[in-house]
Amino acid sequence: MDERLLTGSVTDGSALDPTLSATESGRGQRKWTRRQSELFDRLVDLFLIEGFADLTLEDIAGRLRCSKSTLYALAHSKEQLAVAVVTHFFRRAASRVEERVLAAGPDPRARVVAYLTAVADELRPASPDFRAAIADFPPGRAVYERNTRIAADRVRALIAEGVASGAFRDAHAEFVGEVAAVAMAGIQRGDVTARTGLTDAEAYAELATLVLHGVSA
Repeated sequence: MDERLLTGSVTDGSALDPTLSATESGRGQRKWTRRQSELFDRLVDLFLIEGFADLTLEDIAGRLRCSKSTLYALAHSKEQLAVAVVTHFFRRAASRVEERVLAAGPDPRARVVAYLTAVADELRPASPDFRAAIADFPPGRAVYERNTRIAADRVRALIAEGVASGAFRDAHAEFVGEVAAVAMAGIQRGDVTARTGLTDAEAYAELATLVLHGVSA
């Protein structure tokens, strides 16, 4: 049986999120061990470089110098493993992004720039193979779409905070946030790359400049 990815039934990456305990994902009491969590980090690093569409479980085990049974302990199929790794990538990225926002301090301008710049930095290591694999794999694409919606809501909130504090001009925060959300969705779908040649990371960096200039007093 070919172990390459199927474009099948797994659509909810949250149920496979390796950063959640089994209790949190509704599957009992099991928690990932530290070694398993570290393995997910290594899987993310591998997928970012090589993608995952053409990798078999045997390929992955060879790259990571582990057994296939070790991988099956993480997920029951190659498809589920891919969803779990993609989800882990975005969960890890979100944590790092929020650390950057916190480090930026209370200045709303700095927080908006920190957020969008950090998103760009987290996406920058993603190779064309990784981006293409997500685009062609419905469950992985669903994870990206969900995280894009969450990020768009975060941008709206950051803009609203800036308007409320007087740091930004009296712009319509929901409108500016909606414009940013549309741009972010276009980045996620690949439309921006197709029309401009910008990578996702480069597009987010440009969006940070655009949003900041749009709301600055």
